Amino acid sequence: MERMSREFRPELLPRRGEVLSWLAAIGLFVGLFLATDRWGSQSFVYWLFAGLIAFSALSISLGNWMDRRSVIRLDSDGIAFENGVRSVRLTWPEVQNVALIPTRLGKRVQVQGAMLHFTFKTMSESTLSGQQLRTGFADGQEILETVLKECDLQVKAEKNGMVYYARA
Repeated sequence: MERMSREFRPELLPRRGEVLSWLAAIGLFVGLFLATDRWGSQSFVYWLFAGLIAFSALSISLGNWMDRRSVIRLDSDGIAFENGVRSVRLTWPEVQNVALIPTRLGKRVQVQGAMLHFTFKTMSESTLSGQQLRTGFADGQEILETVLKECDLQVKAEKNGMVYYARA
């Protein structure tokens, strides 16, 4: 590999959705506590709905936290992936195959070794409420091409847009 070491980070989504989901969850719980205090016990369905909104807010926060800590490192020895929850390091000979899976938002790339694997998404763009959003790794295609080249992986199967690469 010509370059000594490169580090890639994903595009980050704005925090607005996370803030709005937490405001909705907190508002719902405050409203339920006030309603319970004033009119007595509220239906389980209301509490369940508030719990689902809180769970959604927690999930969004966890996803954003992991994205802020996500990094892919390429060097002459191999590839490393970290996201705050997982840390995977594969040397080039340890990479056995790669699966490229099309999704509505970019392509999902699964890099697999014998015992370890990780997944990342290539760059995708979408529009929400007139705002342009970018997600995934801006250099995801470059990362994919580097892995395929360094590991000498060849196309072994293609079906419904999915491409499976393995060693020759």
